[in-house]
Amino acid sequence: MDEAIKIKSGNFFSNIPRHIDDEIFDTILASDGCEIKRIISKGNQSPPDYWYDQERNEWVMVLKGSAALKFKNSKKIVGMMPGDYVLIPAHCKHRVEWTDPEVETIWLAVYY
Repeated sequence: MDEAIKIKSGNFFSNIPRHIDDEIFDTILASDGCEIKRIISKGNQSPPDYWYDQERNEWVMVLKGSAALKFKNSKKIVGMMPGDYVLIPAHCKHRVEWTDPEVETIWLAVYY
């Protein structure tokens, strides 16, 4: 094996804290134009009247738990269970309505 090749491995479900007050954002990979994060929530939601307005596109999937997202220009709330994903275009204002208070919600987020 070429020693110049750096291999990084891990497990998305390891090192989950027992108590989660605020959402936890862990960067798994960052390179030019792309970032992959693990987000851990438990009973978290966006503050009232707060809307994310991101510079980049975000593709997000729930791997464990459940959650709901709301988009500013829509009355629809998108419920998410394991395996569900959403593509959020850059500057599409959105918020987390709720995450499961009983079990951790683990998200896979790709920003590009």
